[in-house]
This record gives sequence, C-alpha cells and structure tokens, in this order.
Amino acid sequence: MAVLGTGSIEHKLTEREIFEVCREAVTTRSLFGKKVLFIIPDHSRTAPIDLMFRCLYKLLADSVESLDFLVALGTHPPMSEAAIYNRVGIADKAEHRTKYPKARFFNHHWKDKNQLKNIGTISADKIAGISGGLMRQSVDITINKMVFEYETLIIVGPTFPHEVVGFSGGNKYLFPGVAGQEIIDLFHWLGALITNPLIIGTKYTPVRAVVDLAAAFLPMERLCFSLVVTGSDLAGLYFGAPEEAWEVASDLSDKLHILYKDKPFRSVLSCAPEMYDDLWTGGKCMYKLEPVVADGGELIIYAPHIKEISVSHGEIIEKIGYHIRDYFLANEKKFSDIPGGIMAHSTHVKGVGRFENGVEIPRINVILATQISPELCAKINLGYRNPDLINSDDWRDKEEEGYLFVPKAGEVLYRLADRTR
Repeated sequence: MAVLGTGSIEHKLTEREIFEVCREAVTTRSLFGKKVLFIIPDHSRTAPIDLMFRCLYKLLADSVESLDFLVALGTHPPMSEAAIYNRVGIADKAEHRTKYPKARFFNHHWKDKNQLKNIGTISADKIAGISGGLMRQSVDITINKMVFEYETLIIVGPTFPHEVVGFSGGNKYLFPGVAGQEIIDLFHWLGALITNPLIIGTKYTPVRAVVDLAAAFLPMERLCFSLVVTGSDLAGLYFGAPEEAWEVASDLSDKLHILYKDKPFRSVLSCAPEMYDDLWTGGKCMYKLEPVVADGGELIIYAPHIKEISVSHGEIIEKIGYHIRDYFLANEKKFSDIPGGIMAHSTHVKGVGRFENGVEIPRINVILATQISPELCAKINLGYRNPDLINSDDWRDKEEEGYLFVPKAGEVLYRLADRTR
C-alpha cells in the first residue's frame, strides 16, 4: 500500500492537518465493524499521543467493534491509570466514561508468560546471516497474546535515532514494545555487539532486520502511524504498513534529529527530562551524546530527579555494574545467566572502549549527577557528581572551549561532522 501523510523540516503540522491525515488514512482501510487494537508508547517517548487519540477516537469510535489501546512498554514498568490518562489526554475516570466510553486501555506485561504467545522461531542460521556472524542462536518469537483478539493492529508512535535498532518506530512498537523477553534480549545484545556509535542513526541495521522478520510472523493486518516530532509538535505524520511508514518517517527524522558538530567536546552536561524517571531510560542522555565526547572526556548525566537505576532491572544491574562490551565478551561464562537486554543497557551507558590484559579502558568517563549515591555509583562502575553543586552556566555557550550544554537530552543525536575522528 502507498504511504499517506506529509512532513517537512520547515513546517509544523496543525491540528487540522493531523486530523485530515488520520481521516484519509482510516477511510482507505476497511475497518468498519472490526476489532482494532492501537499500540501506543509510554511516557518515555515525546509525542502528541493525546492529539492522535482524540482524532482517531472521533473518526473510529462509531464504526469499529472495539477500540482498544495497548501501551508498548517493552520491559518498562506498567503505567498507572492516571499516567495512561495523562498520556492520552483524558482528565479522569469520569471523562473516560462519558466522553470516551469505547476506549479501553491495557499495559503490556513482558514477564508474565501467561500473557504471551509463541508465534514461531527464527533459526540460528538466519540470525547468523542477518548479523554477519556476530550471533548464531535461534530465538523464539513471543508476543502479547491479546493481539490475536483483533483483526487489525495499528501502531501509533514517534521515530527517533535509536541506540539498538538505528531509528525507532514502525515494528519496534511490536518487538520489543509488546514482546516477550527472549527476542528482546537477543536483538538488544545484537545492537550492543555492533555498538551504539555504529548503529545509532543508521537506517537499515541487522537489528531492524530481526524486528521486521519477527513482525512478519503475525497473521493479522498491521498498520502504522509514524510520527516525526519537533519539540511538542509534529513535523511529519505518515500512515501505511509499518515498514513503509517507518521508512519515510526515518528519512525525515534523519534531517531533524541529528545535529552535527565540528569537533568533539571534553565535557558534556547532558540534562535528562522528567520523562526519564530512572537510569534505564535516562541512559539515552549518554547514547545520543557519546559520539561527540572527546577521547578521555566526560559525559555527565544531569538528572536530579532520578532516584534509582531501574525500576524493573535495578537489582541485576547493581550486581553486574556498567561495563564496556569487550569486558562482557572476555567474561562470557561469568555473565552467562544475565539477560542480554540488561547487558546491552550496561554497555550502552558505559560506552565503547578496550579491554587489554584484564583491564577495562572506557573511551570516555560517564558520570551520574542524580540522587543515586556516590557509594552506589562506585559499585556500579560509574562516576559521581553532586547535582546540587552543578552550575549549568559552566557549560553554556562554551563550545569553543570544549564544553557542551544539552538542556533536553535523549532524543536528538549528536554526531561529528567528520565521523572518521
């Protein structure tokens, strides 16, 4: 099917333009009387999901049999009812009941095997071929079984440069969004083997190939609204098959969400927005800035609101700490029981480096300026800085001196104009 929609680096879409794209999209599909499930992101992705919800509800509530929404949490913790209401722009339960009675909302539960269904297996030979020999293992494809209650799945989510898959969006809202742990671990570790600086902001990657291959096992109709966000607005909105809508959206994201710098910086103050409420999500403030930190330089994740490493995985991360990829590869037996997704997070936050003669040598120094204690920072192998003693003016407007201030980090990728450095 042809991709519908519009987008531009110069123009922000109006609410009317967004509604018209949604109207044209739903009228091109035979959705009348069908059971429809929308897959939406949680609070850790910037996007006007509230506006999309209003438009789609208005267009479809009277014509479809069911209009349900599943939050693509991946391995993030479940959202409360209040948080889901905030995400979709509903004031409270009373407004839900009176204004949007047909909409139902569900959290994905990645670890509850009773809520998952095995839909097939990707062979070890296939994984080896896709990965260029980096991995050779089969993987079961598991997904939230409630998707089989619907005739049509419609993804609604933004596209940004991404540390594991290259660019987020499209089928990634299915895998890992509403998937089980096996495939989540496999392709996150595959992304870590390739390394963040090589994969982030690259359109077609081995991980994207695994994601799309897994999605092809689903028998029901899959559609997608791919959003390209600028600030709190939309620069682009595209509708079609997930692979095709994502392809167009990622091209626009490449133009909007990658910022080039002429030289690396010795110190970067990377400020985490409130939507990153633990280091598991706040690590994006490292991923997007790692390419522009000078060798031996420092990156400070400044997030006074962050109190813990991870709501879901903190105990395991505290056990293993943060390390470069080659440290894990040199100690494979020691970490054989650690999920690949958690090791991937660990090495993505620590960054690239070398492991020589039993010594771990990170390329840069990653420092936390959060409510995580100095003792715990030392235990998990990261630096510590007291957030109360940080004055952002020490980084503002000092790029020529080697200092970079990023007031809202995590979604815009910073790269060196000369990527050979």
